[in-house]
Amino acid sequence: MEDIVLETRGLTKRYGGVHALEDANFILRKGEHVAVVGDNGAGKSTFVRQVTAVEQKSAGQIFFDGKEVNFEGPLQAREAGIETVFQTLALADDLDVPSNLFLGREMFKFRLGPFSILDRKAMRERTLEALKTTAVKIPNVDNPIRNMSGGQRQCVSIARTAAFASKLVIMDEPTAALGVQETAQVENIIRGLKDRGVPLILISHNLRQVFDLVDRIVVFRRGRIVASLRKDETDGNDIVSYITGVKGTDAAFA
Repeated sequence: MEDIVLETRGLTKRYGGVHALEDANFILRKGEHVAVVGDNGAGKSTFVRQVTAVEQKSAGQIFFDGKEVNFEGPLQAREAGIETVFQTLALADDLDVPSNLFLGREMFKFRLGPFSILDRKAMRERTLEALKTTAVKIPNVDNPIRNMSGGQRQCVSIARTAAFASKLVIMDEPTAALGVQETAQVENIIRGLKDRGVPLILISHNLRQVFDLVDRIVVFRRGRIVASLRKDETDGNDIVSYITGVKGTDAAFA
């Protein structure tokens, strides 16, 4: 039990009469990288929103770092050590890269209520270090996020998560809108997390990526977990069969 970072028991989310997530029992161990896969509407992102307290669960329990938790919101989850890349990216368009990386955890020269002064130089230096560590290339970090391409915005969000990763990283479709080169960058960041022993939950439709990067694959279908398989004990055809509920389905690798 001591090696378990995250566990959910009977985790359930209902929207009125719609059961988006039903009785999800999930375990993630220290240093483990797990992919969560499934068709659209299978409950993958709903699961993430419950774990990170973007939404409040309808039923069930969440245990993180050995204790039962009931986070009131995503800020509490982040303060506890859960860093997340959401599909919506959660970036402030009018702020530059350092301001986005340190959003909610700003560095100050001194604190004096409304007269506090930000240490912009230190934040900029830490941002450049984080981008270098994650191999993310942003030509001008002083540029507002709204002036960047979709791929650059995604990379900023992922670099922020990787730079502050402490106990758990969750990535929800991190490469869905990226080109080949940017996708390779993100995959290298994920490998770097593995080398650092940081556990990861990766939501992805890309089976090639899943088999390249993770240790175990958890399959959701119609709001339920239907399989949990070690990567080296399964193949793409098995995973697609679990996703579709039809045996013998040929895998289409993205």
